[in-house]
Amino acid sequence: MAHSPCPSARCPTPIVRLFKRDNRVDSKIRAMYRYLNSVPYIVPNRSRASMNSKLCEMFGIDLPIFAFSHCRDVVAEVSKAGGMGVLGVARSTPEQVEEELRWIDEHVEGKPYGVDILMPTTYETKGVDLEASQQSLPDEHVQFVRKMLDDAGIPRLPDDEVDAIAARNMDSVNLTPEESAVMLDIAFKHPIKLIVNALGSPPRALVDRAHAQGIKIAALAGSAKHAIRHRDAGCDFVIAAGNEAGGHTGAVTSMILWPQIVDAVPDLPVLGAGGVGRGRQLAAALALGCEGVWCGSIWLKTVQSEVTPEIKARMFEAEAKDSVWTKALTGKTARMLRSGYTDAWEAPDAPRPLPPFRQRYLWEIEARGRLERARRNDYLIYPVGQLVGDFKEETSVRNVVMDMLNELVETKERLDNVIG
Repeated sequence: MAHSPCPSARCPTPIVRLFKRDNRVDSKIRAMYRYLNSVPYIVPNRSRASMNSKLCEMFGIDLPIFAFSHCRDVVAEVSKAGGMGVLGVARSTPEQVEEELRWIDEHVEGKPYGVDILMPTTYETKGVDLEASQQSLPDEHVQFVRKMLDDAGIPRLPDDEVDAIAARNMDSVNLTPEESAVMLDIAFKHPIKLIVNALGSPPRALVDRAHAQGIKIAALAGSAKHAIRHRDAGCDFVIAAGNEAGGHTGAVTSMILWPQIVDAVPDLPVLGAGGVGRGRQLAAALALGCEGVWCGSIWLKTVQSEVTPEIKARMFEAEAKDSVWTKALTGKTARMLRSGYTDAWEAPDAPRPLPPFRQRYLWEIEARGRLERARRNDYLIYPVGQLVGDFKEETSVRNVVMDMLNELVETKERLDNVIG
């Protein structure tokens, strides 16, 4: 996996906003708000109204567009655009999480935002130190990865740098409940409005602590039974993540999954996730009973995202089929950009992937450092959904939001004509 700091962390002058609001109001945005008996969108110095969604009401936001991102710039921009930014913290150290949340507090203009964590119910933890983690990896798997990279002509790291690079990579991976708890202690010191658990139902202690502070809790679900568990655990809403989504997903596609989960937990709002980046997909989610959408992959093509230019270029060349569903990275099925690394794990002579999350530790200790040092982008991996097939060029976060709203209005107009 290759990523770079968010633009504001790379530049001497933070990129808080790459565009300014002006007095021009898109005609289709006017039309949408006329449909909703509301006021025009993004008009300066006027009160703003929200779409008629339970989640807009729950958070006091204008648009039921929830943006998952590992980049603080994306989180802040979506919240300022009227949606809800949610920062993923599983790739960060505690120090980085504090820095990122403090930056968001300073730049989000008082708009609500949340954090996304990983608290899986089944996993294998890493060792107490690097040596213990290394010893937990079977020699068969270690040799497989080393030979794979050797055969690809990827140089090995100098002996005096191997452990330091592996330790640095391992420090930035927080995939267990114990590690997430540290992140949450930091997050609770900031004015977050939402905590999302990306793997499994949140523990009751977390739900109670969050609710005591007025913070909502949600979780991703890949099946109706998962959604019911989340409801019973005390979640305020559920995110129905179809197989098209980037990262860890279940086997059921969005078109089937969304209404199944809406029906399974009728007392909870549901967000549709998996393959959402356009207004027609937002309209489909609303038509299938969802109260809004959870988007992740779409932000990777923006100028604000943390993705390196080299990986972004690969995404612009990719087709939907180049988002592969594999256990190569974490040991759990996850959708990511196809590469030489993912292909190798699909070969007949490949060993069976290790359990979660020892497979991820194998990547961090044996592969990532070599690949990043050699800049072998054809072997690097990055979580991205099948929406990647629609990526053609770089854009901005606000343009993504505006394009979604434009197409949402066009879709409603078409449906009005069709249905009559």
